[in-house]
Amino acid sequence: MLKTLGTILKDNWEWRGRIAALSMFELRKRSRGTVLSWAWLFIKPAMYIFCFWFALEIGLRVGKTDPGAPPYFLWLCAGLIPWFFMQDMINQGCDVLHKYSYLVNKIKFPISAISTFFTGATMIIELMLVVVLFAIYFASGQSLSIYLLQVPLLLILLFVFWDLFSICFSQLSAISKDVSQLIKALSMPIFWLSGVIFNVNNIPIPWLQTMLHFNPVTFFAGAFRNAFYDQVWFWDDTGALVGFMVVFALQLFMALWVYKCFNEEVADVL
Repeated sequence: MLKTLGTILKDNWEWRGRIAALSMFELRKRSRGTVLSWAWLFIKPAMYIFCFWFALEIGLRVGKTDPGAPPYFLWLCAGLIPWFFMQDMINQGCDVLHKYSYLVNKIKFPISAISTFFTGATMIIELMLVVVLFAIYFASGQSLSIYLLQVPLLLILLFVFWDLFSICFSQLSAISKDVSQLIKALSMPIFWLSGVIFNVNNIPIPWLQTMLHFNPVTFFAGAFRNAFYDQVWFWDDTGALVGFMVVFALQLFMALWVYKCFNEEVADVL
């Protein structure tokens, strides 16, 4: 396994220039052919956030906060903005080898690097949205806080975990398209059963709370809220941290095992 990890790290380092170039190419392709161009990268998330804010706070009136507490809108954005990145990785990151099969067959591009440049392009969009989140944070009247220092670490964890996810499941999807179809079908249930629009710690069923702590989507949504809204360190939530560490270790092992077993077969299948 260590040899496989070394191979992945070596390939990504040696091809780093082309990975960066392809990340920018992927980013330009997402906005190409439209009048508003790059603005669509913000319009879609903005509409998404507005609909949830209107339905939850105005319609269902679940966004009541204590006097002096940050607004509910900030709490909602802190959970939804990392979800936009995770949603793209779940829906598209699991199928990048089919999308860029020519890189495997004609250019002999390292398979792991294909996932990395796609993750990189998606992360650039996420960084733009995080800047917007900071703007919302300060516009809400919040002051500069030491807890914001954990945001770069969370972004690194976000990138690494979902890059491993893409490396693992894109190869499985190349072997069988049923894998990508299953993951895409699970995208919506994952959203509603994760702590993106509700606080997992408010669930009055202890065993269910524990199960949700093993959901990486719940971890990242809660961790960003810890930084921007609750003003605590994400590692202070021991249950969520332990759950994520277990899932991260399993994801790393599975990605390395799949890469070792199917790396040579993927090119033939595609």
